Amino acid sequence: MKREIRTSEGAPPVGAYSQGLVVGDFLYTSGMGPLDPETGEVVGADVAAQTHRTMRNLGAVLAAEGLTFDDVVKATVHLQNLKEDFAAYNEVYKSYFNPPYPVRTTVGSDLKDILVEIDFVAYKGR
Repeated sequence: MKREIRTSEGAPPVGAYSQGLVVGDFLYTSGMGPLDPETGEVVGADVAAQTHRTMRNLGAVLAAEGLTFDDVVKATVHLQNLKEDFAAYNEVYKSYFNPPYPVRTTVGSDLKDILVEIDFVAYKGR
């Protein structure tokens, strides 16, 4: 069984996908970017600002299920400009977590109108 998670506090879906799905003891989020939850507009001109907005969007989906960043076990990150933006993105990203950090894959991707997109897998079974 899977159950959809939807919150007005996170980035609204811009296609045929859910913000999050709970399957068993895990919450899977969609890939989220730096969209303002109220306007749907991109927030931030640089990767640091866009990463903050993206993390707040993901945090809202976690919170809707009673979870926090401490429950995240896996992250997949796409950066428009991997070489140029990795350090700035990484500084913001790590500020949302306590060690041990989630496992993570970070790749360069051709993103439409944004600099960063992130998705999470969180464990609910603690």
